[in-house]
Amino acid sequence: MASFVLVHGSFGGGWCWQKVAPLLEAAGHQMYRPTLTGLADRSHLLSPSVDLKTHISDVAELLFYEDIDRAILVGHSYSGMVITGVAQTMPQRVAQLIYFDAYVPQPGQSRWDLVPPDSAAAEREAVGPDGGTGPPPPASIFVPIESGTAAWIDARLSPRHPVGTYEQSLPPDGSALESISRAFIQCMLGPSRFGPSAAKARDSGWPVRELAAGHFAMLTHPREVAQLLLELAGENNVGRERK
Repeated sequence: MASFVLVHGSFGGGWCWQKVAPLLEAAGHQMYRPTLTGLADRSHLLSPSVDLKTHISDVAELLFYEDIDRAILVGHSYSGMVITGVAQTMPQRVAQLIYFDAYVPQPGQSRWDLVPPDSAAAEREAVGPDGGTGPPPPASIFVPIESGTAAWIDARLSPRHPVGTYEQSLPPDGSALESISRAFIQCMLGPSRFGPSAAKARDSGWPVRELAAGHFAMLTHPREVAQLLLELAGENNVGRERK
């Protein structure tokens, strides 16, 4: 039995994984899908003090209080930053990192180091007094998504994301990451910023899987996503012995 911790991306919430979660549980595994501070059902906690360290702590504290010793951390999109920070913070509780169409940062980098400068500038310009960025892009741009599914996603995406999580850098020491298995899932359809991260994963010799789906594949192709997660965890014997 493995323990999957599924971490959503910008503007999302634990709700993003509601179709994948029961498939992992049906396969006999434990599953957790936290919502990060300031978003979704925790959007009332949005403030200028919410930063990347806050989101790393959200997941790290979950590992501690749920007594999860060999977590498979799955980070979607922005949360490639989060799972990297968790592994740096408490590597003894992390068995594997799976970057799901996500940023793959180097220690010491921020999310703003990984996006085009004009995008970072626009996000800075849109910050409000609550510490949140401007609204998310419409889900419909991440094709192919049925219009009904896109509308359902749009209704649940938070209107603002804590800007401190984009601005703050990861800790500079990456030595803890060297002993942790890592893998990447690349969504191949529609616009994406994560091609460079997929290339970095390939260059590093990680397992990389391509999925014929858009960025919200966990909602449009949940069976395929669950199968890839199980496959990648199984390849690394996660839950039995660390590579």
